[in-house]
Amino acid sequence: MSRFLKALVLASLLATPAVAGGKFGLGREATPAEVKAWDIDVRPDGKGLPEGRGSVEMGEELFVENCASCHGDFGEGVDRWPVLSGGHGSLEDERPVKTIGSYWPYASTVFDYIRRAMPFGAAQTLTPDEVYAITAYLLNMNDVVEDDFELSHENFTSIKLENEDNFFMDDRAKVELPAFTKEPCMKDCKPSVEITKRAAIVDVTPDDAEGSALE
Repeated sequence: MSRFLKALVLASLLATPAVAGGKFGLGREATPAEVKAWDIDVRPDGKGLPEGRGSVEMGEELFVENCASCHGDFGEGVDRWPVLSGGHGSLEDERPVKTIGSYWPYASTVFDYIRRAMPFGAAQTLTPDEVYAITAYLLNMNDVVEDDFELSHENFTSIKLENEDNFFMDDRAKVELPAFTKEPCMKDCKPSVEITKRAAIVDVTPDDAEGSALE
């Protein structure tokens, strides 16, 4: 396309009311049904939960059918697929096991992820009742609820995971941003500086030819 034609097309676009109003004049507004199909997030306070219910027993059957091929029958993980159960009290270990029970903050995180992205390759094919049931089974495998438990939109917010208190709201705009954007200290910032670790101690310095650690 020549420069003249490009300029002509641009001028005609800029002259349209859509562009003049801050829009590009392309496509159309999403319908309420389309917005509803995307607006499916579930929050820790239960907002966004659909009506429904599902038991641990029902969830076990659904999990074996839809999830176990990757995550194992009991959430132990197959090959390199994520482990979903266990790991209690391991977060301070050198190799922590981060699962729903040991690490995840909220039951809503579990429900939302299953509803939005699972089963792998067939996302959003589960009904709300099926998502409730699978979530209940996962909570049961992580010792959060009993075998006869039924999860629903009515009792959902009563579920508490063990690591919830170690998560907090993102406060970077109020705390970190002001701290890191202020004028930096360039002189006499601390009364003294003390070396508390050496590379040889924390085992990150390569050994020399004689086998002793370099400092």
